[in-house]
Amino acid sequence: MATARTVKDVSPHDFVKAYSAHLKRSGKMELPEWVDIVKTGKLKELPPYDPDWYYIRAASMARKIYLRGGLGVGAFQRIYGGNKRNGSRPSHFCKSSGAIARHILQQLKELNIVDIDPRGGRRITSKGQQDLDQVAGRIAIASA
Repeated sequence: MATARTVKDVSPHDFVKAYSAHLKRSGKMELPEWVDIVKTGKLKELPPYDPDWYYIRAASMARKIYLRGGLGVGAFQRIYGGNKRNGSRPSHFCKSSGAIARHILQQLKELNIVDIDPRGGRRITSKGQQDLDQVAGRIAIASA
């Protein structure tokens, strides 16, 4: 009997790639109209090159909530932030966009993947955990 695979058992890169494809295929996630022109933070100079960046970010955020829980918009701003280059002046850490994180969390809540945690932040729902583990199981079978 094969053991059930969870998100913790598969490669993070493979999981995010597979889950973002799953979100795109399902067609339930609504893309905002600004998705192709927005920068992901004030530290960036250009918008992302990948046209599917929104699905990839959503999959990554769902994975992080699955593993840790209790993460909110501010936590995701710090996670996806980075160094802002200031030309000849020293670079400094800068948070990423809060609107993108907030919009993705709202979309994941509509899909019943995450829910608001009474202790603060977001947590994964049982349906969301089942959904993510199912994708992880497919990855484990494909790599075996």
